[in-house]
Amino acid sequence: MKILEEIVAHKKKEIATRKQLVPIALLEGSIHYDTPTVSLCKYLLREDKQGIIAEFKRRSPSNPNINLYASVEEVSIAYMQAGASALSVLTDEHFFGGKNEDLRLARKFNYAPILRKDFVVDEYQIIEAKSIGADAVLLIADCLSKSEVKQFSEQATSLGMEVLFEIREEVELDKLSDKIDLVGVNNRNLKDFTVSIEQSLQLAERLPTEMVKVSESGIERAEDIIELRLSGFQGFLIGTSFMAHPSPGKQCQRFLEQLANASVKTQQD
Repeated sequence: MKILEEIVAHKKKEIATRKQLVPIALLEGSIHYDTPTVSLCKYLLREDKQGIIAEFKRRSPSNPNINLYASVEEVSIAYMQAGASALSVLTDEHFFGGKNEDLRLARKFNYAPILRKDFVVDEYQIIEAKSIGADAVLLIADCLSKSEVKQFSEQATSLGMEVLFEIREEVELDKLSDKIDLVGVNNRNLKDFTVSIEQSLQLAERLPTEMVKVSESGIERAEDIIELRLSGFQGFLIGTSFMAHPSPGKQCQRFLEQLANASVKTQQD
């Protein structure tokens, strides 16, 4: 079984159990449920920021030991102090070592927009995302039908959250819904986990002009951002490149400093 198929199959079983343990009525009673959200789109487009979505994750199927004992409080605050535009928090436990409490803690200590990074396969997860303090949710084209994308994006919008719709191939754009705010290209192949920013560069001209464009994964150099910006990308999701260091926040700060310098040099040239 391919890894993405394995993740989705496990997620469906996990959600079926969670529905029984934590009913929707209980999720709707969360203090976050009626709290206004922070716009991910607006923060990525801010002129005083660089469009970096800094991700918190402990491990992944391709790397079981990225940063197993990292503190979400410490790392998320450091990301914000470094100048990141937004946070992404992995909440999948079985494959990525995350949990809902990670996002709750990030929400407690940060005002910036937070993307809930998970494999959404059920409308329950949209309601759950709002209940734990997420401002935006990820919908992965390869995991969902066109009708599910429409259903889930409408549900997220009704709760005040934004939607990042992730693709890897041009054909997946056919699943787009008018309720989607951001379109992302995952540079990591979820079937074999190889990675290259060429995936974003090749699809850039095919992406809807009215949506904020995000390049995800495999971004390791300031020059990668410069190249992606020239192709029209405004947001850049970076996880492993930061989290693999003992101090992810400091690595994020170094990267942003290098990016600022590279941007100035590009303008001068």
